[in-house]
Amino acid sequence: MRYLISLCLTLFFIDGAAQDRITGKSFATRSEVIAQHGMAATSQPLATQVALDILKQGGNAIDAAIAANAVLGLVEPTGNGIGGDLFAIIWDAKTEKLYGLNASGRSPYNLTLDYFKKNGYTSIPAYGPLPVSVPGAVDGWFEMHKKFGTMDMQKILKPAIDYANNGFPVSELIAWYMEQGAKNLQKFPGFRETYMPNGNTPKKGEIFKNPGLAKTLDKIAKGGKDAFYKGEVAKTIADYMQKLGGFLSEKDLADHTSEWVEPVSVNYRGYDVWELPPNGQGIAALQILNLLEAYDIKSMGFGSQEYIHTFTEAKKIAFEDRAKFYADPDFYKTPVDWLLSKEYADERRKLIDPERAGKSFPAGKLKDGDTIYMTVADGDGNMVSLIQSNYRGMGSGMTPTGLGFILQDRGELFTLEEGHANVYAPHKRPFHTIIPAFVTKDGKPWLSFGVMGGGTQPQAHAQIIVNMIDFGMNLQEAGDAPRILHSGSSQPTGEQMTDGGVLTLESGIPYEVIRELVKMGHKVSWNVGSYGGYQAIMWDAINKVYFGASESRKDGQAAGY
Repeated sequence: MRYLISLCLTLFFIDGAAQDRITGKSFATRSEVIAQHGMAATSQPLATQVALDILKQGGNAIDAAIAANAVLGLVEPTGNGIGGDLFAIIWDAKTEKLYGLNASGRSPYNLTLDYFKKNGYTSIPAYGPLPVSVPGAVDGWFEMHKKFGTMDMQKILKPAIDYANNGFPVSELIAWYMEQGAKNLQKFPGFRETYMPNGNTPKKGEIFKNPGLAKTLDKIAKGGKDAFYKGEVAKTIADYMQKLGGFLSEKDLADHTSEWVEPVSVNYRGYDVWELPPNGQGIAALQILNLLEAYDIKSMGFGSQEYIHTFTEAKKIAFEDRAKFYADPDFYKTPVDWLLSKEYADERRKLIDPERAGKSFPAGKLKDGDTIYMTVADGDGNMVSLIQSNYRGMGSGMTPTGLGFILQDRGELFTLEEGHANVYAPHKRPFHTIIPAFVTKDGKPWLSFGVMGGGTQPQAHAQIIVNMIDFGMNLQEAGDAPRILHSGSSQPTGEQMTDGGVLTLESGIPYEVIRELVKMGHKVSWNVGSYGGYQAIMWDAINKVYFGASESRKDGQAAGY
C-alpha cells in the first residue's frame, strides 16, 4: 500500500522537462557557463566567487580549491568542515598526470571492537563520541598545497577567516538543513554556542558569524597543519572528547597522515572514467559502467523502462561487492583489478534478468589475490575534483569548545561483524561514501565532476556519464536530468538486501514507465530529495575553453572568467 500511495503522489510530479527553453534542451535548468581563463563550480556562490578571486590573484586551481573548501566549511556546515575528511583527484598540467589524494582519518587507538561487544552494541551509533574518527581535511589541504600549491596559505585562508569574523548571509537550503540538524545535535556541549548563538539556528538571509572557526583557521594559516593536529587545538579536541566519553586522543591527531594514491579507471565507450580506490566507494560507479557497456543504452532511450531496469539491476550487483569487499587497504586488500575487469563484468552481467527485478544477489567470487563536492580549473590547465564531508549532515554533534566546528561521525560506517573486511579496528579508516571523479579522453583531461549524497554518489556518477556519452546531453542537462536512485542494497555496515530494495525516481519519469517497472517487480517510491548535488567542469580542447555546470537541486554556482 505504501508503494501504491507513492505512485499516486508521483502522478503530481511527472511534468517531464524542467521548462521549455529556446535551445531545446529538455532538462537543463540553465545554460552551461563558458570561460577561457578559469572556472569554479561549488555548492555555494560565495565559495565559487572566492575560488575565482584566488585565480585572479595569481593562485592556481589547487590554491583556489583549498580556499573555496575552507569557505564551504563555514557557509555550508551542514555538509562539510574541518572536522571531516577529504578526497581529491588532481590533473596536473605540468606532468600531464592524474593524482589521487585520500585524506580520510582513522579510528582511535584506544577504542576496540571488544568495547562495543562488551557494552551491547550491535552497530556504531550515528551521533555522540563513538563514531568520531580523526578529521583528515586540514592535512589534505596541506598535502595538496605542498605538492601543487603556489600561493601563501595565509592568503588562501584569508577569505574564509574574513567571512567567519564578519559574517555571511545564510542561504535558504542551508538554513533549513541547520534547523533540521539542530534537532538532534543541540544536546551536545558546544553546539548551541557555535550554531545557535541567539537561541536558534540562523534563518534565510540572516548574517551568521563564527568567531571560533575564524580563530582556528587563523592558527592553521599561520602555523600550518601542526597547529591543528598538535598543540592547543589538538589538546582542546582530545580533552573535550574524553570528557564526554570519547576516545579520540592527542596521539590519534598527531599521528594522522593522508595518502597519495593512484586513481583507477575503466574505459567506457572510449572514455577513461577515473575514481579513487577503497576505502571509498568510487569503484562501484566503475563496476556499474562495466556492466552497462554491453547494452545498447542509446537505443533504449533516456527514462525508458528498459534503461531504468537495466541500470537498477547493474547497481544492485555492484553494491553487493561494495558491501563485502570495500575497506581500508591497510587492513584488507580489495581485489580492485579483478572487480574492474571486463571478464568479471561479463560474468556478473549474467545475473541480470531483462524481464524481472532481482530480489537479492550474492557478492562476486574473487580470484586470489550529506557532503559537498566542488571542482576548479585554471588557465594553465590544472583541474581539481574535490569532495569533503562530515558524513551525517553536520556530523557527530561533538563541537569542541570554542573551535567553531563539529567532528565527523564517519566511524558509524564500520561494521561490528567479526571477519568482515570493514569490521571496526583501532587506527583503521572506515568505508567511505564520498568520491570525486574525473574523465580523460585519449590521455587528456575532459571532465572533472562529482555528486553529493551518500550511496547516491556512485549511481549518479554512472548516470552522468551515460547521460553525456549515450544520450548526448550537454554538461548542464546531464546533471539536471531526472535521476534514478535505488536503496536497500546490502551495506558495508552489515545489512543485507533480501527484498530487492526500493527504486526512487525523480519527477520527470512518465507514469506509464513507472507502472511497467512495478509490473517487473520493482518497488517504486517517490522522494523530493536525496538525489545529490552535482558540479562539473569540462575542457573543450578544440575551442580551448572550460564549460561549467551546477545543478538546481542545491544552492550551487558555476562561474568563470
